[in-house]
Amino acid sequence: MTDTAQTTHEVEIDNSNRSTTPQTQSFSDYISSGWAEQPATLPEALPVAPFAAARRDRLAAQFVGERLVIAAGAMKQRSNETFYQYRAHSAFAHLTGWGSESEPGAILVLDPAQDPAADGASHTATLYFRERAGRDSDEFFANPEIGEFWIGPRPSLGQVAAALGIATAHLADFVPGDTDRTLEDADLARAASELRLVKDTFELAEMQAAVDATATGFTEVLAALPAASAHPRGERIVEGVFNQRARLDGNTVGYETIAASGPHACTLHWIRNDGPVRSGDLLLLDAGIELDSLYTADITRTVPVSGTFSEVQRRVYDAVLEAADAARAIVRPGIRFSDVHAAAMQVIERHTRDWGFLPEDDGTAYYRRYMVHGTSHHLGLDVHDCAQARREMYMEGILEPGMVFTIEPGLYFQPDDLTVPAEFRGIGVRIEDDIVVTEDGCVNLSAGIPRTADDVEAWIRDAQA
Repeated sequence: MTDTAQTTHEVEIDNSNRSTTPQTQSFSDYISSGWAEQPATLPEALPVAPFAAARRDRLAAQFVGERLVIAAGAMKQRSNETFYQYRAHSAFAHLTGWGSESEPGAILVLDPAQDPAADGASHTATLYFRERAGRDSDEFFANPEIGEFWIGPRPSLGQVAAALGIATAHLADFVPGDTDRTLEDADLARAASELRLVKDTFELAEMQAAVDATATGFTEVLAALPAASAHPRGERIVEGVFNQRARLDGNTVGYETIAASGPHACTLHWIRNDGPVRSGDLLLLDAGIELDSLYTADITRTVPVSGTFSEVQRRVYDAVLEAADAARAIVRPGIRFSDVHAAAMQVIERHTRDWGFLPEDDGTAYYRRYMVHGTSHHLGLDVHDCAQARREMYMEGILEPGMVFTIEPGLYFQPDDLTVPAEFRGIGVRIEDDIVVTEDGCVNLSAGIPRTADDVEAWIRDAQA
C-alpha cells in the first residue's frame, strides 16, 4: 500500500492553528459511548446497478488479461483548507453507478478473472473506498476531512456493496501494480469515453429527467425577470434562481450557468453574471441541472426581458430557430455527426448573406464571424461528454440510436462590430436543445420548453401571471 492509495483530498489539511479536540482516554471513552445502534439493514440494489455491471463488462472485454484501475479522484482544493463540492470522475460514475454520494478517493479495480471461461466474465470488479470510521476511533470526531462529526454520515462497505451490486474493500487494502492501466493511459481513457457514446435506457431516462428539471428552472427564471430588472446585478438574480432549482431537484448545475443579458449574450461563455437585466434587451440563459446520478441537461433559450421581441431581435431569433430546425430535421442513424453542424451553417450563411453582412462569396466561410462555435456536442455525465473519443468515432462518427447530443446554433453580433448595421449590434441569440437519436430519426428531449418567438412571449406572460 502507498500513501497515494488512501488520498481523499487533493492537498493535506493543516490543522495546526485550530483548537484541538481533547485526546485524553477519559474523553475518548466518553465521546465513544452513549450512541444509539446504527441500522444493520442493507439497502436494496439501485436501478443503475445492472446497467453499470454491463458497462464494466463491455470495457473489460477490450482489455483481456489486464488490470484496470479507475479512480474517482480526490476533492479539489478551492483555497487553503476549503474544497469544492466533490464530484467523482465521470468514467468512475459511469462504471459504478455511484453518483453524488460517491466517496472521495474511491477506486474501481477490474482484475483479470482467474478462470474467464467459468462464467464468461473477463474481469472481476472491486470497489475500494475509505468507509466510515467506528465511533470507538478518534477519526469519528477528530478528523475534519472524513470524520462524521465534520462531514456527516458515511456509508459502510456492506451498504455500498448492496446498493451497487459490486464487491467492496477498504481503501487501505488497495495495492497498485506496476502494469495497471489507469485513466492516465490514453487507450483506457479513450475506451471509457467511447463507451458513453451510446446511452442505455437508464441513461436516457436520466437525461429526460435532467431536461425536465431544467425546464422548471427556466420558467422560474422568467417569473423572476421583474426582480432581476430591478437589481443592478440582475444577472445574479437569474443565476441564483436557476441554481436554487438545481439544488432542489438535483445535485447542482452541470456547468457554470450563463446568464447573459444584452451585449453579454455575445460572449459565448459569459459566466461572470454580474451585469444588469434591462427591459428591451435579450437574456440568453444557457444552463442545465445535474441530477444526483450526475447526468446533466444543457439547454439554451434566449428571451426578451420586456416580454416582447423587437422586429430586429425577432428576425435574428427566427433565423437561429430555422438553423436549429434544419439541423434536427436531418438527424437519423447512418449520417455523420458533422453533418448536423453543416446543415445548421447553411441556414446561418444564407441569412447573413441575404442581410448583406458578408463579403463577396469566394468560398471563405465569412459567416463564421457571427457563429464561431460548433453546433453540437455529445451530452451525458459530462456537459461535453465523450471528449476523449477518437475523432472518427465522434466528429466524423456515424450516428446510432441512443446517442444524445445538443443542437445549438446561434448568431452573435458584437456591440462594436462595424460589419453589421447598428440595430443588430449587441444582439446575441442561441437556441439549444438536447436530442436523442432513435431507430428512425430523433426525439427532442427539450421539445416541451417553448422555442418559437410567439411561444416564448406567451411563456413569459404565463410565468409572470
